[in-house]
Amino acid sequence: MTEVAKEVFGVAPEQGSVEKWTLSTESVRVEVISLGCIITAIKTPDRHGHFADVVLGFDDLGSYLSNPRYFGAVVGRVANRIAKGRFTIDGQKYKLALNNGPNASHGGLRGFHKAVWTSEIVENGVKFSHCSPDGDEGYPGNLRVCVTYSLEKHTLSVHYSAHTDKTTPLNLTNHSYFNLGGQGKADIYDHEVTISAQAYLPVDDTMIPTGEVKSVENTPFDLRAPALIGSRLKELPGPGFDHNFCLWEPGQPHEERWCARVVHPESGRVLEVSTTQPGVQFYTSNFLDGTLRGKGGASYPKHSALCLETQNWPDAVNQPRFPDVLLRPEEKYSHTTRFKFTVV
Repeated sequence: MTEVAKEVFGVAPEQGSVEKWTLSTESVRVEVISLGCIITAIKTPDRHGHFADVVLGFDDLGSYLSNPRYFGAVVGRVANRIAKGRFTIDGQKYKLALNNGPNASHGGLRGFHKAVWTSEIVENGVKFSHCSPDGDEGYPGNLRVCVTYSLEKHTLSVHYSAHTDKTTPLNLTNHSYFNLGGQGKADIYDHEVTISAQAYLPVDDTMIPTGEVKSVENTPFDLRAPALIGSRLKELPGPGFDHNFCLWEPGQPHEERWCARVVHPESGRVLEVSTTQPGVQFYTSNFLDGTLRGKGGASYPKHSALCLETQNWPDAVNQPRFPDVLLRPEEKYSHTTRFKFTVV
Protein backbone atom coordinates (compact mmCIF):
# COMPACT_ATOMS: atom_id res chain seq x y z
CA MET A 1 0.00 0.00 0.00
CA THR A 2 1.41 3.36 -1.06
CA GLU A 3 0.46 6.51 0.79
CA VAL A 4 0.43 9.71 -1.28
CA ALA A 5 0.37 13.14 0.38
CA LYS A 6 0.66 16.72 -0.92
CA GLU A 7 1.72 20.00 0.66
CA VAL A 8 2.99 23.42 -0.43
CA PHE A 9 6.79 23.59 -0.70
CA GLY A 10 7.03 27.28 -1.57
CA VAL A 11 6.28 29.90 -4.20
CA ALA A 12 8.37 30.41 -7.32
CA PRO A 13 8.57 33.99 -8.64
CA GLU A 14 6.34 34.49 -11.70
CA GLN A 15 5.38 30.79 -11.67
CA GLY A 16 3.36 30.41 -8.49
CA SER A 17 2.99 27.68 -5.92
CA VAL A 18 5.35 24.71 -5.88
CA GLU A 19 3.89 21.51 -4.48
CA LYS A 20 5.71 18.74 -2.66
CA TRP A 21 4.40 15.19 -3.03
CA THR A 22 5.40 12.40 -0.66
CA LEU A 23 5.08 8.76 -1.70
CA SER A 24 5.52 6.25 1.13
CA THR A 25 5.63 2.49 1.56
CA GLU A 26 7.01 0.52 4.49
CA SER A 27 10.46 0.42 2.90
CA VAL A 28 10.85 3.59 0.81
CA ARG A 29 9.82 7.25 1.14
CA VAL A 30 10.13 9.51 -1.92
CA GLU A 31 9.65 13.28 -1.89
CA VAL A 32 9.27 15.15 -5.18
CA ILE A 33 8.35 18.74 -6.04
CA SER A 34 6.51 20.23 -9.00
CA LEU A 35 9.48 22.46 -9.86
CA GLY A 36 11.37 20.40 -12.44
CA CYS A 37 9.78 17.15 -11.17
CA ILE A 38 12.71 17.23 -8.74
CA ILE A 39 13.22 14.26 -6.43
CA THR A 40 14.22 16.04 -3.22
CA ALA A 41 14.59 12.95 -1.01
CA ILE A 42 14.63 9.16 -1.14
CA LYS A 43 14.75 7.57 2.29
CA THR A 44 15.56 3.88 2.58
CA PRO A 45 16.70 1.58 5.43
CA ASP A 46 20.08 -0.07 5.89
CA ARG A 47 20.39 -3.72 6.92
CA HIS A 48 19.61 -2.74 10.51
CA GLY A 49 16.44 -0.87 9.56
CA HIS A 50 17.91 2.62 10.01
CA PHE A 51 16.59 5.03 7.36
CA ALA A 52 18.77 7.56 5.54
CA ASP A 53 18.22 9.99 2.69
CA VAL A 54 20.28 8.67 -0.24
CA VAL A 55 19.99 11.56 -2.75
CA LEU A 56 21.72 14.94 -2.75
CA GLY A 57 19.66 18.11 -2.73
CA PHE A 58 18.61 21.20 -0.79
CA ASP A 59 16.32 22.10 2.10
CA ASP A 60 14.75 25.18 0.49
CA LEU A 61 13.01 26.17 -2.73
CA GLY A 62 15.39 29.06 -3.40
CA SER A 63 18.33 26.72 -3.85
CA TYR A 64 16.33 24.49 -6.19
CA LEU A 65 15.36 27.52 -8.30
CA SER A 66 19.03 27.93 -9.21
CA ASN A 67 20.10 24.25 -8.85
CA PRO A 68 23.27 24.57 -10.97
CA ARG A 69 23.98 20.83 -10.86
CA TYR A 70 20.41 19.65 -11.66
CA PHE A 71 20.00 17.76 -8.36
CA GLY A 72 17.05 15.36 -8.69
CA ALA A 73 15.55 17.09 -11.72
CA VAL A 74 13.97 15.92 -14.95
CA VAL A 75 16.08 17.47 -17.69
CA GLY A 76 15.01 18.20 -21.27
CA ARG A 77 14.09 18.71 -23.98
CA VAL A 78 17.39 16.98 -24.60
CA ALA A 79 19.43 15.59 -21.72
CA ASN A 80 23.20 15.54 -22.05
CA ARG A 81 25.24 17.41 -24.66
CA ILE A 82 24.57 18.58 -28.22
CA ALA A 83 27.76 19.49 -30.06
CA LYS A 84 28.13 23.23 -30.67
CA GLY A 85 24.43 23.65 -29.83
CA ARG A 86 23.47 22.97 -33.44
CA PHE A 87 21.44 20.42 -35.35
CA THR A 88 19.48 20.13 -38.60
CA ILE A 89 16.04 18.56 -39.19
CA ASP A 90 14.67 18.20 -42.72
CA GLY A 91 17.07 20.86 -43.99
CA GLN A 92 16.14 23.36 -41.28
CA LYS A 93 19.03 24.46 -39.07
CA TYR A 94 18.53 25.08 -35.37
CA LYS A 95 20.84 26.82 -32.90
CA LEU A 96 20.70 26.47 -29.12
CA ALA A 97 22.25 28.42 -26.26
CA LEU A 98 25.73 27.21 -25.32
CA ASN A 99 25.69 26.42 -21.60
CA ASN A 100 28.36 23.72 -21.34
CA GLY A 101 31.58 25.09 -22.78
CA PRO A 102 31.18 25.05 -26.59
CA ASN A 103 28.10 22.80 -26.36
CA ALA A 104 24.44 22.85 -25.35
CA SER A 105 23.44 20.68 -22.42
CA HIS A 106 20.39 19.48 -20.48
CA GLY A 107 17.75 21.52 -22.31
CA GLY A 108 19.25 24.98 -22.20
CA LEU A 109 19.31 28.01 -19.93
CA ARG A 110 15.72 27.45 -18.81
CA GLY A 111 15.16 23.79 -19.42
CA PHE A 112 12.48 21.57 -17.95
CA HIS A 113 14.23 21.63 -14.56
CA LYS A 114 13.31 25.33 -14.25
CA ALA A 115 9.59 24.91 -15.03
CA VAL A 116 6.81 24.45 -12.50
CA TRP A 117 4.79 21.49 -13.77
CA THR A 118 1.11 20.87 -13.11
CA SER A 119 0.49 17.81 -10.95
CA GLU A 120 -2.25 15.35 -10.14
CA ILE A 121 -2.54 12.27 -7.98
CA VAL A 122 -2.55 8.88 -9.72
CA GLU A 123 -2.55 5.33 -8.40
CA ASN A 124 0.48 4.91 -6.11
CA GLY A 125 1.97 8.21 -7.17
CA VAL A 126 1.85 11.55 -8.94
CA LYS A 127 1.71 12.67 -12.57
CA PHE A 128 3.37 15.89 -13.71
CA SER A 129 2.54 17.65 -17.00
CA HIS A 130 4.21 20.47 -18.91
CA CYS A 131 3.70 22.24 -22.25
CA SER A 132 6.85 23.41 -24.02
CA PRO A 133 5.94 25.86 -26.82
CA ASP A 134 7.38 25.92 -30.33
CA GLY A 135 10.75 27.66 -30.18
CA ASP A 136 11.26 27.02 -26.45
CA GLU A 137 15.05 27.24 -25.87
CA GLY A 138 15.43 27.00 -29.65
CA TYR A 139 13.68 23.65 -30.11
CA PRO A 140 10.93 23.17 -32.74
CA GLY A 141 7.34 22.11 -32.09
CA ASN A 142 4.71 22.44 -29.42
CA LEU A 143 5.52 19.62 -27.05
CA ARG A 144 3.29 18.13 -24.37
CA VAL A 145 5.23 16.12 -21.75
CA CYS A 146 4.10 13.98 -18.83
CA VAL A 147 6.27 12.39 -16.12
CA THR A 148 4.72 9.93 -13.68
CA TYR A 149 6.37 8.80 -10.46
CA SER A 150 4.84 5.71 -8.85
CA LEU A 151 6.06 3.79 -5.83
CA GLU A 152 5.24 0.15 -5.14
CA LYS A 153 6.96 -1.66 -2.27
CA HIS A 154 10.72 -1.24 -2.95
CA THR A 155 10.50 0.21 -6.47
CA LEU A 156 10.18 3.77 -7.77
CA SER A 157 9.01 3.81 -11.40
CA VAL A 158 9.43 6.87 -13.60
CA HIS A 159 7.41 6.93 -16.82
CA TYR A 160 7.97 9.60 -19.48
CA SER A 161 5.50 10.29 -22.29
CA ALA A 162 5.24 13.07 -24.86
CA HIS A 163 3.82 14.11 -28.21
CA THR A 164 4.66 16.99 -30.55
CA ASP A 165 3.15 18.82 -33.53
CA LYS A 166 6.55 19.24 -35.25
CA THR A 167 9.53 16.93 -35.43
CA THR A 168 11.87 17.63 -32.51
CA PRO A 169 14.72 15.93 -30.68
CA LEU A 170 13.62 14.60 -27.30
CA ASN A 171 15.68 12.83 -24.66
CA LEU A 172 14.39 12.92 -21.08
CA THR A 173 16.09 11.67 -17.94
CA ASN A 174 16.16 12.14 -14.19
CA HIS A 175 19.36 13.61 -12.76
CA SER A 176 19.36 12.29 -9.20
CA TYR A 177 22.69 12.04 -7.38
CA PHE A 178 22.93 8.93 -5.17
CA ASN A 179 25.07 8.16 -2.16
CA LEU A 180 23.80 4.94 -0.57
CA GLY A 181 25.71 5.70 2.61
CA GLY A 182 23.46 8.75 3.00
CA GLN A 183 23.58 12.22 1.47
CA GLY A 184 26.36 14.27 3.00
CA LYS A 185 28.83 11.39 3.12
CA ALA A 186 32.23 12.43 1.82
CA ASP A 187 32.49 10.13 -1.21
CA ILE A 188 31.31 7.02 -3.05
CA TYR A 189 34.68 5.26 -3.17
CA ASP A 190 33.29 2.38 -1.06
CA HIS A 191 30.36 1.72 -3.44
CA GLU A 192 30.42 -1.25 -5.81
CA VAL A 193 28.89 -0.72 -9.26
CA THR A 194 27.81 -3.07 -12.03
CA ILE A 195 26.64 -1.88 -15.46
CA SER A 196 25.35 -4.40 -17.97
CA ALA A 197 26.90 -2.91 -21.10
CA GLN A 198 29.20 -4.43 -23.72
CA ALA A 199 30.21 -1.03 -25.11
CA TYR A 200 30.59 2.62 -24.21
CA LEU A 201 31.06 5.91 -26.10
CA PRO A 202 34.53 7.52 -26.02
CA VAL A 203 34.38 11.33 -25.91
CA ASP A 204 36.50 14.26 -27.06
CA ASP A 205 37.91 16.92 -24.76
CA THR A 206 34.52 18.71 -24.66
CA MET A 207 32.72 15.47 -23.64
CA ILE A 208 31.06 14.98 -27.05
CA PRO A 209 31.07 11.35 -28.32
CA THR A 210 33.63 10.79 -31.06
CA GLY A 211 31.22 8.53 -32.96
CA GLU A 212 33.07 5.34 -32.03
CA VAL A 213 31.15 2.62 -30.19
CA LYS A 214 33.92 0.90 -28.26
CA SER A 215 33.94 -2.46 -26.50
CA VAL A 216 34.45 -2.27 -22.73
CA GLU A 217 36.64 -5.38 -22.89
CA ASN A 218 40.05 -4.83 -21.25
CA THR A 219 39.26 -1.22 -20.33
CA PRO A 220 38.40 0.54 -17.03
CA PHE A 221 34.88 0.87 -18.49
CA ASP A 222 34.24 -2.86 -18.13
CA LEU A 223 31.73 -2.82 -15.28
CA ARG A 224 29.97 -6.05 -16.21
CA ALA A 225 31.22 -7.53 -12.93
CA PRO A 226 31.01 -5.58 -9.64
CA ALA A 227 33.79 -2.99 -9.36
CA LEU A 228 34.77 -0.84 -6.40
CA ILE A 229 34.34 2.75 -7.56
CA GLY A 230 37.33 4.16 -5.68
CA SER A 231 39.73 1.62 -7.17
CA ARG A 232 38.29 1.95 -10.67
CA LEU A 233 38.53 5.75 -10.63
CA LYS A 234 42.29 5.44 -10.06
CA GLU A 235 42.57 3.47 -13.31
CA LEU A 236 40.53 5.96 -15.32
CA PRO A 237 42.14 8.85 -17.20
CA GLY A 238 40.50 12.17 -16.44
CA PRO A 239 38.42 13.33 -13.47
CA GLY A 240 36.01 10.40 -13.39
CA PHE A 241 33.16 8.69 -15.18
CA ASP A 242 30.91 10.89 -17.32
CA HIS A 243 30.22 8.46 -20.16
CA ASN A 244 27.34 6.80 -21.94
CA PHE A 245 27.17 3.03 -21.58
CA CYS A 246 25.39 1.40 -24.52
CA LEU A 247 22.53 -0.84 -23.37
CA TRP A 248 21.35 -1.65 -26.86
CA GLU A 249 22.25 -0.60 -30.36
CA PRO A 250 20.15 0.93 -33.17
CA GLY A 251 17.56 -1.46 -34.54
CA GLN A 252 17.14 -3.47 -31.35
CA PRO A 253 13.69 -3.54 -29.64
CA HIS A 254 12.88 -0.99 -26.94
CA GLU A 255 12.39 -3.56 -24.22
CA GLU A 256 12.83 -2.81 -20.55
CA ARG A 257 15.99 -4.43 -19.27
CA TRP A 258 18.12 -4.46 -16.14
CA CYS A 259 21.08 -2.14 -16.60
CA ALA A 260 22.84 -1.31 -13.33
CA ARG A 261 23.37 -2.32 -9.71
CA VAL A 262 25.04 -0.35 -6.95
CA VAL A 263 25.89 -1.85 -3.55
CA HIS A 264 27.10 -0.05 -0.44
CA PRO A 265 28.66 -2.87 1.61
CA GLU A 266 28.84 -0.93 4.89
CA SER A 267 25.10 -0.17 5.08
CA GLY A 268 23.91 -3.06 2.94
CA ARG A 269 21.85 -0.74 0.74
CA VAL A 270 21.37 -1.81 -2.87
CA LEU A 271 20.09 0.20 -5.85
CA GLU A 272 19.09 -1.62 -9.03
CA VAL A 273 18.07 0.17 -12.23
CA SER A 274 16.11 -1.07 -15.25
CA THR A 275 15.05 0.96 -18.28
CA THR A 276 13.66 0.98 -21.82
CA GLN A 277 16.26 3.57 -22.84
CA PRO A 278 19.24 2.66 -25.07
CA GLY A 279 21.88 4.13 -22.77
CA VAL A 280 22.82 5.11 -19.25
CA GLN A 281 25.16 7.99 -18.45
CA PHE A 282 27.29 6.95 -15.50
CA TYR A 283 28.54 10.11 -13.80
CA THR A 284 30.63 10.30 -10.64
CA SER A 285 29.91 13.96 -9.76
CA ASN A 286 33.26 15.12 -11.10
CA PHE A 287 32.16 18.76 -11.19
CA LEU A 288 31.00 19.05 -7.60
CA ASP A 289 33.64 20.96 -5.65
CA GLY A 290 32.30 21.40 -2.13
CA THR A 291 31.02 24.95 -2.66
CA LEU A 292 27.35 23.98 -2.77
CA ARG A 293 25.71 23.55 0.63
CA GLY A 294 23.04 20.90 0.60
CA LYS A 295 20.55 19.40 3.00
CA GLY A 296 21.42 19.98 6.63
CA GLY A 297 24.32 22.19 5.56
CA ALA A 298 26.18 19.24 4.02
CA SER A 299 29.10 19.92 1.71
CA TYR A 300 29.06 18.09 -1.63
CA PRO A 301 32.63 17.61 -2.86
CA LYS A 302 33.89 15.86 -5.97
CA HIS A 303 32.94 12.15 -6.13
CA SER A 304 30.41 12.52 -3.29
CA ALA A 305 27.64 10.90 -5.36
CA LEU A 306 26.90 9.00 -8.55
CA CYS A 307 24.29 9.43 -11.25
CA LEU A 308 22.75 6.74 -13.44
CA GLU A 309 20.97 8.84 -16.06
CA THR A 310 19.00 6.49 -18.32
CA GLN A 311 18.66 8.19 -21.70
CA ASN A 312 19.42 8.17 -25.40
CA TRP A 313 23.04 8.49 -26.48
CA PRO A 314 24.57 11.99 -26.24
CA ASP A 315 24.58 14.15 -29.39
CA ALA A 316 22.42 11.55 -31.16
CA VAL A 317 20.73 14.34 -33.17
CA ASN A 318 24.06 14.89 -34.95
CA GLN A 319 25.25 11.29 -35.16
CA PRO A 320 23.25 9.16 -37.64
CA ARG A 321 24.72 5.88 -36.35
CA PHE A 322 23.25 6.48 -32.89
CA PRO A 323 19.68 5.50 -31.86
CA ASP A 324 17.08 7.88 -33.29
CA VAL A 325 16.38 10.79 -30.95
CA LEU A 326 13.72 12.52 -33.08
CA LEU A 327 10.07 12.53 -32.03
CA ARG A 328 7.67 13.02 -34.95
CA PRO A 329 4.05 14.22 -34.84
CA GLU A 330 2.66 10.77 -35.63
CA GLU A 331 4.67 9.13 -32.83
CA LYS A 332 4.40 8.95 -29.04
CA TYR A 333 7.44 9.18 -26.81
CA SER A 334 7.22 6.53 -24.09
CA HIS A 335 10.00 5.35 -21.78
CA THR A 336 10.18 3.87 -18.29
CA THR A 337 12.97 3.63 -15.75
CA ARG A 338 12.74 1.81 -12.42
CA PHE A 339 14.85 2.26 -9.30
CA LYS A 340 14.65 -0.64 -6.84
CA PHE A 341 15.97 -0.19 -3.27
CA THR A 342 16.80 -3.28 -1.19
CA VAL A 343 19.43 -4.47 1.29
CA VAL A 344 21.94 -7.31 1.49
